[in-house]
Amino acid sequence: MINLIAKINLKTASLVALILIFGYIAQLNLAVTLLLACIFWYFKFRGLEKKNCNLLHLSFLFLIIFSCAYLLIKNKLQIYYIPFSIVPMIATLLFCSLEVSLLIAISTSVAIATISPFPLQVIVFSLISGIISSMLILNARKRNTIIRAGLIIGILQVITLIFIDHLAIYSGQRYLILLLNGIVSSIIVLGILPVFEYLFNTTTNISLLELADTHHPLLQRMAQEALGTYQHSLSVGNLSETACRAVGANALLARIGAYYHDIGKLQKPEYFSENQEKEESKHSKLAPTMSKLVIMNHVKEGSELAKKYRLNPTIIDFIEQHHGNSLVYYFYRRALENIEEYQEVNEEGFRYPGPKPNSKETAIVLLADSVEAATRALKEPNPSKIEELVHKVINNKFIDGQLDECDLTLKDLEKISAVFIRLLCGIYHSRAYYPESERSENNHKKSSKENTRLSDKDKKTNS
Repeated sequence: MINLIAKINLKTASLVALILIFGYIAQLNLAVTLLLACIFWYFKFRGLEKKNCNLLHLSFLFLIIFSCAYLLIKNKLQIYYIPFSIVPMIATLLFCSLEVSLLIAISTSVAIATISPFPLQVIVFSLISGIISSMLILNARKRNTIIRAGLIIGILQVITLIFIDHLAIYSGQRYLILLLNGIVSSIIVLGILPVFEYLFNTTTNISLLELADTHHPLLQRMAQEALGTYQHSLSVGNLSETACRAVGANALLARIGAYYHDIGKLQKPEYFSENQEKEESKHSKLAPTMSKLVIMNHVKEGSELAKKYRLNPTIIDFIEQHHGNSLVYYFYRRALENIEEYQEVNEEGFRYPGPKPNSKETAIVLLADSVEAATRALKEPNPSKIEELVHKVINNKFIDGQLDECDLTLKDLEKISAVFIRLLCGIYHSRAYYPESERSENNHKKSSKENTRLSDKDKKTNS
């Protein structure tokens, strides 16, 4: 109770006051407004509020379904026309949280029930439709998953009505309305989902898959102008996706974020090692301070390029955070080696501007990016060297404070390390050496011997 009171500040109190005012305007029972306030407190107490999921967003969704139901009921239309599953499905797709979707379903069902002549039916239909539809489309990647969920919800609503009527079947019109209700609701969700992605500044798995298309102009440019960076990004995406699955993060978001995290290198691809064909580096003729500017600037240029191509801000986070404020160690060491007696090298001047990763997905891409690049630089990669390198890189990032603002635990880091080691050992495993010339000579000798034996056999046969 003390912890709950401690979380109630002035902002919370003002928002609760707004809920009470809304309840008064909508002529809701005071007990219902108190329930809505309790649901809000639960939302805050559980720490469910995120960048793309806050009280304003949830209130907007609540008002949409409540207003729709209010108009239908006031116009004396049957409650079966109310699209019970629309808001829970949108909440699930946008926020990827069954808990948030359940809170929305509970609050809307109780609020609508108070203005309906059939409160029990409203609560039952709203909760069943909201809960089941949310579970059916959680982490959905295809549009037909949402359509199929709508069909299932329609059938389930028909069955619910039959149970409410004690297994007695009356007018068929009600059942047809409920069946179409679920199907039409899913179609509406697909139609208005991009609008909510824009309003809430977020992405869903469906829109992320569109960014995964290799025909996207930025990926096409990378494949043509910076092939090494393109291959590196694909490898980082594979590492990040698998690691996210291991720790329960959004695997698809991490993979797509990794695809675009280095697009800033398109401005000067030849200054990055993975794109250099010659042994001599472009940086050999540059001062360390100039080299670090070129390297560090790819973050800023990537962010600007992403905005030019209108990438979602969620993807831009990967571009801006995939180095955090880590040190450009190589050029920092070069600057120290070339330092004069009267000069001073400031470490802060060789650090990326940040920010540090603020989510599991961006942090995992940061680790995968560093680990993949370091492993590729190994002269003779083998399982023991790769394992040692992965642990060293992750420990350095942890000690340097790059993971301070994300939710990764030490247990998560162990799982991520195991995934990186397994995948990198599979990619860079040693291959058996086949001496072609020696084998061909042996085959030739063997063939000669066989021919000799055949000739002797022929002679004996002829004799």
